[in-house]
Amino acid sequence: MLGKIYLDSALERLSSYKSLGDNTIAQLTGEQLLWQPEGEPNSIYLIVKHLSGNMRSRWTDFLTSDGEKAWRNRDSEFENGVASKEAIIQLWNDGWKVILDAIGSLTPDDLEKTVLIRSEPLIVIDAINRQLMHVPYHVGQIVYLGKILKGDKWLSLSIPKGGSQAFNDRMMK
Repeated sequence: MLGKIYLDSALERLSSYKSLGDNTIAQLTGEQLLWQPEGEPNSIYLIVKHLSGNMRSRWTDFLTSDGEKAWRNRDSEFENGVASKEAIIQLWNDGWKVILDAIGSLTPDDLEKTVLIRSEPLIVIDAINRQLMHVPYHVGQIVYLGKILKGDKWLSLSIPKGGSQAFNDRMMK
């Protein structure tokens, strides 16, 4: 029972991060998705390329092959390029489909199995926990860049500044 609760919780948490990214990307233009701050920070496009590559590599044939696939070229995920907003959204959704389908197909009995990531043995629950740390890290970057790009036109994805009391009042009813 606890295994099922854990898997359901992991899917719910991951889905909430996907939603944050979805709602950020929806507010931005294709040009904004390609914008890169000065220096070496990544654009939203590069972050999406990286997350998608990571998710597809880690979660394709999850229980039966190493999570670092020979076809993945991680370094290229951080190379600048041009893509349309539609192509970026497709890349984003492709990665999410793989991870959500893979975790959704797991059973509580799978949680103690061993998988490999770059030849490192991990139990399934640890591999999921790694993803539950990696994904929010990058989704937070996406949201932060979105807020910078939209400025005062940003549509809050959570409780807007100054709205905590009204939110709490609604929750307490």
